[in-house]
Amino acid sequence: MMISPEGYYEEHLKGKTKEQIMTAIRGLKQEIGHLKNTMESPDYGKELIMHPSEDTRLHWTREYLERAKQAYAEAGGTYTLSKLEEKVADFDANIDAILKITFSFGGFFGGYRSYVVELSDGLKAYTKLWEDEEPLALMDVDKEEPFTRDTFMAALMDLHIGEWRRRYSTQRFGYTVCDGTQWELEFEYSNGHKPVRIDGDNSYPYNFNKFQMLFGIDETEEDEDE
Repeated sequence: MMISPEGYYEEHLKGKTKEQIMTAIRGLKQEIGHLKNTMESPDYGKELIMHPSEDTRLHWTREYLERAKQAYAEAGGTYTLSKLEEKVADFDANIDAILKITFSFGGFFGGYRSYVVELSDGLKAYTKLWEDEEPLALMDVDKEEPFTRDTFMAALMDLHIGEWRRRYSTQRFGYTVCDGTQWELEFEYSNGHKPVRIDGDNSYPYNFNKFQMLFGIDETEEDEDE
């Protein structure tokens, strides 16, 4: 069972010096990295998942980290963003300027299906496979209603995509996979920000399934396309 952020503060941070709090911050950041690496491993899910799950622990560790940063400031510290945190802050600061999202995945034999979301005037989505283009209805599964531009962007924000690596590969875990599934994600902006591109080869971010659900994609559909 996970404790609340205030419970974490009372148990681990209250009365500590800023140096001690910074040590806790480093530990929380390491734990977040460890949890994401565990969930991104090709072997993840092959064994029984412990409770609370890595996903739950990741959520609450993020909350503890934010509370620890607050405590650090209250103790007189000035927090300096890491390179990763600067990248996250940049992505989040420009999220409202996203003009177009293109998400493509597939393989050599089955072709590559693209899911395109245009945000210049409301919310328009469609899919493309080879030369065929079809409209796409984006549904908020939790609320069981169509996404609006605002609710879609809020769901996108919750995925912490700014933390994602620029490239995902099984080689990171000592695996080499031939063929299989490749994917690419591109964000284009209306404010002059350079496009953000992320891609992968049979390897995915820890919350990739949640991302796919924004487009109504599930594993069954992927299997059919392959």
